[in-house]
Amino acid sequence: MSTEPPTIQRDEATPTTSPTGVLDATDTTGVTGTVPAGLSPKLYNDDLAPTSRAGRRWSSYNIFTLWANDVHSLGNYAFAIGLFALGLGGWQILTALVLGGVFLFLLLNLSGFMGEKTGVPFPVMSRISFGIRGAQIPALIRGGVAIAWFGIQTYLASVVLRIMLVALFPGAADLDTNRFLGLSTLGWIAFVSLWVIQVIIVSYGMEMIRRYEAFAGPVILVTMVALAIWMLSNADWTIAWSTPDSLTGVDMWLQIIGGASLWVAIYGTFVLNFCDFTRNAESRKAIVRGNFWGIPLNMLLFGGIVVVLAGAQFRIDGRVIESPSDIVQTVPNTFLLVLACLALLILTVAVNLMANFVAPIYALSNLFPRHLNFRRAALVTAIIGLIILPWNLYNSPAVINYFLGGLGALLGPLFGIVMADYWLVRRSRIDVPALFSEAPDAAYHYRDGVNLRAIAALVPTAAFALVMAFVPAFDVVAEFSWFIGAGLGAIVYLAVADRRGPFAEVSGEPISVASTH
Repeated sequence: MSTEPPTIQRDEATPTTSPTGVLDATDTTGVTGTVPAGLSPKLYNDDLAPTSRAGRRWSSYNIFTLWANDVHSLGNYAFAIGLFALGLGGWQILTALVLGGVFLFLLLNLSGFMGEKTGVPFPVMSRISFGIRGAQIPALIRGGVAIAWFGIQTYLASVVLRIMLVALFPGAADLDTNRFLGLSTLGWIAFVSLWVIQVIIVSYGMEMIRRYEAFAGPVILVTMVALAIWMLSNADWTIAWSTPDSLTGVDMWLQIIGGASLWVAIYGTFVLNFCDFTRNAESRKAIVRGNFWGIPLNMLLFGGIVVVLAGAQFRIDGRVIESPSDIVQTVPNTFLLVLACLALLILTVAVNLMANFVAPIYALSNLFPRHLNFRRAALVTAIIGLIILPWNLYNSPAVINYFLGGLGALLGPLFGIVMADYWLVRRSRIDVPALFSEAPDAAYHYRDGVNLRAIAALVPTAAFALVMAFVPAFDVVAEFSWFIGAGLGAIVYLAVADRRGPFAEVSGEPISVASTH
């Protein structure tokens, strides 16, 4: 079969039927002005279409700033400082983070290269292995996890904003005493303010997100380094490298490896849909360089800050802090406290945009491509993130552990299936225009749009992943559940996959849109 890209024209005239029987229709909703001939308006709009190579703006610096923000999130600090509380000393924590960083560097390159080559977001990428209809399953699982965490992270940022507002306006503390639907008046003001700011940023599309991440990255790095230096000075320039309960021998190494594995699992969501960002990357080299500086090296810096913050506080009063926000609240100078709070707010918004906002936007656009463009899907995402009252979810261990934990457990098998199909079965040979075709003989139509082989691989591996997540007998391997799930997903899929081919490689350039549309 020829690998030359087909000539596909954008038909601006009246709807026609292509030779394959697929309707080429002008979209009347305003989401997409036209649909290229031969493609389906049920699968294609300008936000799902592949991006043109010319004009892509995500450089290695932009990839780096994604990680400069995300690695230094408050949640990650809480996790890493928790390793100190579990008995790991300074060098052991650094070892665990670097090991996790090396694993992530490799996984993110594999995931990122897929986006750079095809130019499509994760829900469309999932059509390769799950089919044009079956792709809704991985897209909605990833999007569902992200929407919940979008609301929760916005709430956590609003707590920091409340601290800042009370520091600036002490009288505002009176607004923090009542309760309505679980939040005080001040809490509602802080949450809604941050909610609106994020909606405004996202409404301008991926280009605005790129600019915000590029701005936030240096701010976060400077702030966290300054906070570590301040804590070090308070501890007379010495730190505690360990606690009296530090582990040794085999137990220590098991905790180090377990910590590295959990570090990768934290990014189980992001490695799945990294292509949402790398579809705009300038080149593979930009991805590798950005990942190298942003993951293993940045994580080494992150680990150093963690060791200084935790070790300095333990040196001062024998207390193990839970996150940098604990330290920020102790800053005696109001001006410096406000600056620190602003930096944490900038950080949390940056993390939320990249990790929890983009994925559900593409998932919803993929679900309703004729009605939801990027901006409309962003608004729907934000509204859902508000009406679920995320502070109640955060304060409910059952919701966090069983609902979000259950959905999170499925991400490993999904990753294994998608990666195995793309890299091992198809050897990265993809017919990009066919991802938007409903023709029965199209490459990704499978059976009524669903690849039953992928579903057959997902069901048992997902079930096993859920058992590992919730059955106490599996606690001993719980730290490695993401790797086990991803490995099983890949192995089972390879056992049932149709390898006959031939797998055509057809460029998406003829149906592409500008990266900054």
